[in-house]
Amino acid sequence: MFRVLQRVNHPGNLDKASPNAGYILLMFYNLYDGKSRREFESELYERFGSLVKMPLLKPERAPLPGDVKTILDEGMSLFRLHQSRHGRAEPSKGSYAQEWAQWEKRLRVVLSRNANYLTSIQVPFDVAVKEVLEQLKAVAKGDVKTPDTAKRRFGNIVFAAVTVPQADILSLLRKLGENDGDVNNFLNGIKVEDNLSKAHVTLAHKRAHGVAAVASYGVYQNQEVPVSFNAFLYTDKMAALEAQLGTVNGEKIDSKNDWPHVTLWTAPGVAPKEANMLPQLFSSGQAKRVLIDPPITITGVLDFY
Repeated sequence: MFRVLQRVNHPGNLDKASPNAGYILLMFYNLYDGKSRREFESELYERFGSLVKMPLLKPERAPLPGDVKTILDEGMSLFRLHQSRHGRAEPSKGSYAQEWAQWEKRLRVVLSRNANYLTSIQVPFDVAVKEVLEQLKAVAKGDVKTPDTAKRRFGNIVFAAVTVPQADILSLLRKLGENDGDVNNFLNGIKVEDNLSKAHVTLAHKRAHGVAAVASYGVYQNQEVPVSFNAFLYTDKMAALEAQLGTVNGEKIDSKNDWPHVTLWTAPGVAPKEANMLPQLFSSGQAKRVLIDPPITITGVLDFY
């Protein structure tokens, strides 16, 4: 927005002379609504085989000033109101025309007032050009390994998950048992050490979420992911650890499951996916929940199965 509102004589008339430049840029931003960076990049890798990223903002930058964040939040709220009532109609033709005109004026004032900040956080143009050239050369030489994200490669894969070491899970459970007699009796009763095979937090399952959702984790294959465990839930038919997933290279890893967890055990005849019901069973008084405080973090590896 800051760059657009400084330029003149743009061929598409998207420059400082455009009365609704802010609205148009909000429209561009919302083209990606509902799609995460990971999913978007996976789709690009799938279509083009490689991806060249142009650096724009310095990684180590000061937080967004309050008035800049406020004006953007106001614009987003106004955009959603306008879109829900008028679809893609121009802002000047809808019932929020006056609000749009006032917001566009305030946007220009706020961005101009923060010009020093907005300039300081940008990667210098010559550095951006150099980085892009280096990436293009690497692609041209074939030095770039394309992440295994393509949907066609996922025909035989059923789910994406973060696998955590079995020994670390057993160690956590032993500590839990030492502090809680009921938990200790339960774990001894199910012989958890004999029955625990591969411990994992499911991220996406082909049948439940679709191939594209599973494939979207391809850019993080074989990456280490910290997993924090904050509760142990169990009934006489199943047991699981409640999990919170950490980040990879600063990006949060989210599970498509409503309740991320590691299934530890299910009774004969009970499918592992039934463990997804443990939070509801706890809410209705049919399961027990033991808090792990402070949470215990174990590092796992993201992979496909």
